[in-house]
Amino acid sequence: MQRRLFPRHPALVPLALAAAATLALAGCGGSSATPDAGSSSGGGGDKPVSVTLITKDSINPFWIAMQNGAKQASESNNVKLTIAAGKEDGDEAGQVEAIEAAVTRGDQGILITPNGPGINTAINNARQQGLYVIALDTPPDPADTVDITFATDNFKAGEAIGKWTAAQLDGKKATIALLDAFNDKVISVDYNRDQGFLTGMGIDVKDPKKNGDEDKTGSYTGGKGGEYQIVCNEPTKGAQDGGKSAMEACLSKSSDINVVYTLNEPGAAGAADALKAANKTGTLIVSVDGGCQGVENVQNGTIGATSQQYPLKMAQLGVEAIAKIARGGEKPAVTPGLDFYDTGVKLVTDKKVDGLDSIDTTEGLSLCWGEK
Repeated sequence: MQRRLFPRHPALVPLALAAAATLALAGCGGSSATPDAGSSSGGGGDKPVSVTLITKDSINPFWIAMQNGAKQASESNNVKLTIAAGKEDGDEAGQVEAIEAAVTRGDQGILITPNGPGINTAINNARQQGLYVIALDTPPDPADTVDITFATDNFKAGEAIGKWTAAQLDGKKATIALLDAFNDKVISVDYNRDQGFLTGMGIDVKDPKKNGDEDKTGSYTGGKGGEYQIVCNEPTKGAQDGGKSAMEACLSKSSDINVVYTLNEPGAAGAADALKAANKTGTLIVSVDGGCQGVENVQNGTIGATSQQYPLKMAQLGVEAIAKIARGGEKPAVTPGLDFYDTGVKLVTDKKVDGLDSIDTTEGLSLCWGEK
């Protein structure tokens, strides 16, 4: 069993995780991390370090890309990596099992994309046992549930696509469908993107940590400004089939929808499927992710604009940070003014808006998650 950062209380029994695959990756050492987010060098040299990455599921291309980033970083930092995941987005019980297994195994740290607040107690217990826990992509609530988060500024990502949408409307009425992650639990990535989008549109939000409490009709002030109507807030669970069923539910309420906000690009693809089946054309779909397929969908006009994230960077920095800490190095610091380390975001569109920073799809494809 690997030595952990601090003594561990042997209270947890081993758990068999069908979803977990241990990857013994002994690399050549070294690191390419940024200085404040951690190279692997430290007082412990290149001693082996064990880390578990727990994603929301192993189906969404975003999480697969994150797993690939962690594998790459493990190979170059002499890290033994275990990969686990929930059965689906929102599966808190599966993530709790994976956390407990990492503690039992004697890992030095955990990287996790939280599926919801139901995992907070397990994270706290892991930290009490001496593991360093880093959230990726999805900051927990409260933020100090983990030691640090490496993530996109999700509010900023939503705000960018909201500003772009308002500009494209050119003063026309916005009849909006909001396709979120859940309607039965609250996670930060869900409300930050949704509320960021509405703020970018120039629509007043009430509680910034709550989806669906804004006025359903009124005026938006983004672009040239105009009237708006919010038809629906429907959950997609971040999946393409969920996006399709959510869009179908929205269309049953109004056939006039001309703006569709989606939490992520699989949801956007599902929404596009539903719109095509309903013979609706000319609807603006905007999203967040910036994966290669998503950027291609911007290029072919399925999606108007997306905010590009960098999951490989999140995972690589996370692996490198835990390796550095376990070997006696310094802990990473948050981005000034934020309660997390900002891994960056870029608006990707081929319809540039004056005054709004963006990149085109050619550049977006060259950057998409580091896969090309």
